[in-house]
Order: sequence, then structure tokens, then C-alpha cells
Amino acid sequence: MIAIKDAKVLTMEAKNYDKGTVIIDDGKIKEIGENLEIPADAEVYEANGKVVMPGMIDAHTHVGISEEGIGWEGADYNEMSDPITPHLRAIDAINPHEEGMKDARTHGITSLMTGPGSANVIGGENLVLKTTGNTVDEMIVKNPAGMKAAFGENPKRVYNDQNKSPRTRMAVAAEMRETFMKAEDYLKEKTHAKEEDKPFKRDIKLESISRVLNKELPLKAHAHRADDIMTIIRIAKEFDIDVTLEHCTEGHKVVDEIVDAGFPAIVGPSLTTRSKVELMDRTYETPGILAEAGVKVALMSDHPVVPIHYLPVYAALAVRSGMDREEALKAITINPAEILGVDDRVGSIKEGKDADLVVFDGDPFDFSSKVEKVFINGEKIDD
Repeated sequence: MIAIKDAKVLTMEAKNYDKGTVIIDDGKIKEIGENLEIPADAEVYEANGKVVMPGMIDAHTHVGISEEGIGWEGADYNEMSDPITPHLRAIDAINPHEEGMKDARTHGITSLMTGPGSANVIGGENLVLKTTGNTVDEMIVKNPAGMKAAFGENPKRVYNDQNKSPRTRMAVAAEMRETFMKAEDYLKEKTHAKEEDKPFKRDIKLESISRVLNKELPLKAHAHRADDIMTIIRIAKEFDIDVTLEHCTEGHKVVDEIVDAGFPAIVGPSLTTRSKVELMDRTYETPGILAEAGVKVALMSDHPVVPIHYLPVYAALAVRSGMDREEALKAITINPAEILGVDDRVGSIKEGKDADLVVFDGDPFDFSSKVEKVFINGEKIDD
């Protein structure tokens, strides 16, 4: 049992505490409050007014599947041989001992979403995991957590270089529609075969994409430009699927349409150069504009595009550009937990949730503040 005492506790729930205590037992948060009676057998950490908040969550990364510093051998995030690869599973390519994982946990990012990149129109399944563990299997919070898809420049560039479809935005959308239509027919044939008690030949790609049509998985749609955002909204309506808008760089241009669609936005990474045309209008004002309009917003690093361990810095820059401070804190804690469907376990300091906590020696949004302690599943991270 562990007690973190005399802390400024930011719960991401209804109430915060200026001189709070958090009691951890058996990997879970047992109690939060002020003037709590601390069990005699508890290991006590005196916070002395330091900030305790939920372990941060990066809602969009390629940690472990795109390994740093080793070139092609560690690049397992894009299967650039076929634009339609829904059957790929991130779990089969993640190295839990990759340096990005260590960077995450030692800087207070205790959970993250990782998975395929954006080379393909449909790229495969991603998952949510804790950032500590010896094997991926023991780190999993939710698998799968979504189906990666991509619009815009990336699939165009990859397959233009191979002189095959898709080479235009029209073809990207057409490839996706065709895949969903095949999956609809596949589901009908599968249902009919079951009713008739007849043999049925399974298709691994269509089995995977069927989970999107059945709303078991959201389509996690890479879309920077406003016109690409509108294309995915249009396709989502056609096939009645759930979507999260990934990147949403020009989301500020189509705010009303995003609000009407009801889709959450995972915004970023904004701390980059204008390395391609669809990033020309990137701004840290976007998450604040979307949040103020009522869109549920999370922030991303897109690691290794930008380093994962600066996630609170990206939130601070959004605040400096107009985002409400509380909304920015939510965008790296409870909002990604809700968007990813893991808020029953992580994202806030609440009795019964996993004891994933980070202790800052100052304001989490102050660049000079340091992470002093990190707890994942109630265990103190020592590395």
C-alpha cells in the first residue's frame, strides 16, 4: 500500500484537492481526499504541495512499432505493398523495450495508442497499452482499439511512386468505399451461410473490416486537410460507422461540420515544420477552437514524428494559443481515455481505477517543471 500525501491533486473528475492524499492498494486507487487516515502499513510519499495528476495518455503514436535510430529494421508501421491491409495487427510488431516506450513512462505518459502508419488507405488494427512491461501481451489495455485509415497526401504519394492506385484523392475514397461494400456483401453471405448451416470461406481482410461496419471498432481516420475531413465524414454517413478524426490539422475550417458529425478529434502534431502541403495551415489554435465548439479533443505526439515525452508541452502551447487550461489537461488525460474506450481504467484519479499517476514538482504546463515520480498499476517506475 502507498500513500501520496499533502499534494495538489488534479483528479480530472468533479473535484480537485489543494492538500490531498491519494491511497494506492493492489494497483488501484483506493481513496482520494483531504485529512485521510493513512494505514499504518502504507509507504508514504510526502508530496509537500507538488502536483499529482493522472498518468498522461497519448492518443496517437507509433511507439514500439516504429523503433528509433535503427532504420529500416525497426520500421514496422507501414506495409507499403497493398493499399488495403485491415488484417494487419499492431500487436505483432511492437517491441516493448523500444526507447520510445521508456521516454514515455519516465515522463509521465502511462498509456498510449500505437499502431500502423498512414501509407495505406486502410492500414490495420491499433491498440492501447501501458508503457511498462516485459511483453506486449501484459501491457495491453485494449486490443484492438481501432482501425487505421488514411486520406490525403500519404497514400497518394506511396502508390504514385509504385505507379498504381490510389494516385488521387478520388481513388483513395473509392478504394475505401469498395472495401466497405465488399465487407457488407461478405457479412450478408456469412449470415446466410450460418442460417443455412452451410460451409463458409473466411476472408481475413473482410473479417477485420467487418468489425468497423458492426461498430465494434472505430475507423481512426488520418485527415489533415479540411476537404479530407469532409470526405471521411461523408463516407462515415454512407456506411454508418464510428470515426475518430486523427490529426484534424484544418479542423478549425470545418468546425460546424465536425460538431454536427459528432466525431472526436485527436489533434496534432503541431510542433513540426510545414513539411508537406496539407500542413500549411497548421496552428496550435485548432484544439482550442474545436474544444470551445463542443468537440471532444485529445492531443497527440504522433511519436516518433515529434517526441512523446513533450506531450504536456504540446498542451501548454495549445493553452498559450487560446485553449482553456482545464480542457488542455483533459486533452492529455480523460479525453483520450474516453475516445479510446479505456476510461473505465485510466484517465482520471478515481476510486477503483488503475493507479497510474504522475508527480510534477511544479505546474505541468511549465516547461521547467520536472516529473518526480511515476506510478503505473500502482508500481513506482524507477528507470
